[in-house]
Amino acid sequence: MKTITNGNNVKLHYVGTLSNGQVFDNSRSRGDTMSVLVGEGRVLPGFEKALLGMEVGQTKSISLPVEEAYGHPNPQAVQTMPRSSFPEDYVFEEGAHVQGTNGNGQPVLAKIMSFTGDEVTLDLNHPLAGKDINFEIEIVEIEETSEATE
Repeated sequence: MKTITNGNNVKLHYVGTLSNGQVFDNSRSRGDTMSVLVGEGRVLPGFEKALLGMEVGQTKSISLPVEEAYGHPNPQAVQTMPRSSFPEDYVFEEGAHVQGTNGNGQPVLAKIMSFTGDEVTLDLNHPLAGKDINFEIEIVEIEETSEATE
């Protein structure tokens, strides 16, 4: 049976949970598999490493500590900006997630920590920063590519 190696394009389902069992993401609930080109480094390294050697139909549970997941929160990622940076009719709510762009035009996701009449404090850390996370992975398909290596 074919096992996953670097360079394979893999379709998989996964369920991501926190240490307390709370689900933070589930590909099945979205009704779509996730595609990963193994070895490309576009997913968490521990997640990608877990895929190596797996076969179609196989499931695996992994746990990633904070250091191997999204890291610890960075205090410098909490920034205050003028309230005027938002649309005039924007309704502010603490804990709400907002999306914008940085100076380079890249999309940025942040959480509103607090706001006053003049300023808004945003947390730009990844929402899972500071958390140990778990994944249950199921391999649906393994596609050979010309880049596949043993």
